[in-house]
Amino acid sequence: MMVLLAHISDLHLDGTERLTERATRVMNYLRALPRPVDAVLVTGDIADHGDPAEYEEAARILDAPFPVLTCPGNHDVRGPYRKALLGEAASDGPINKVHHIQGTAILMCDSTIPGRDEGLLDGETLGWLAATLGDLGGDVPVLIAFHQPPVVLHHPLPDSSRLTQADELAGLLAGHPEVVGVLTGHAHTAAASSFAGRPLLVAPGVVWTLRLPWEGEQFMDKSHPPVIAFHVLDEERRITTHYRAVL
Repeated sequence: MMVLLAHISDLHLDGTERLTERATRVMNYLRALPRPVDAVLVTGDIADHGDPAEYEEAARILDAPFPVLTCPGNHDVRGPYRKALLGEAASDGPINKVHHIQGTAILMCDSTIPGRDEGLLDGETLGWLAATLGDLGGDVPVLIAFHQPPVVLHHPLPDSSRLTQADELAGLLAGHPEVVGVLTGHAHTAAASSFAGRPLLVAPGVVWTLRLPWEGEQFMDKSHPPVIAFHVLDEERRITTHYRAVL
């Protein structure tokens, strides 16, 4: 069965009209699709400062008739994130969740280090990943999502704060061929690469788009419209990705 996922990232909601409008525009576009997506993935930096009010706004904007799956980014704060987006009591531990969407397991992982920009899948999260993959038993395709990309993207800004100790994740994935792709955010640019022999697909940022080094010295393009990645996972466990600007 084909699975259709929309993938967005880096909303950086801060209560300002511009960012509220951009995030709302994206979600309205997704709600109006003639063929609804099976789920929306939001790979971090949902709030800009981690304030409770920012997450309350996010909860309103992200409310939808289809599942919206989230994981935190380096701008997010676990306590208010948990309370507003998950309805859980505030705590400081990693936020790791498994979701089952149309016969596919989607593991939304916490790669954040509180107070730091670079990422890390710590011992608790790697243990959760190993246990969850073991419980799934290899019978269903698996997608793993987190915030910071685990490879160089050839821009000094995201490359200075990518996922550290990525070889530990690669070692885990070596024993799990059912993991068919890795999805991230953080870079504010649509990108496709590979990691541990799997497709690595990076969602563009809703807040602004990264200008690449060969596009000029100014790295932040606020005039570019927000962009959505659509991932199609087919019966052969092959991922095809389309990117769409929301004008």
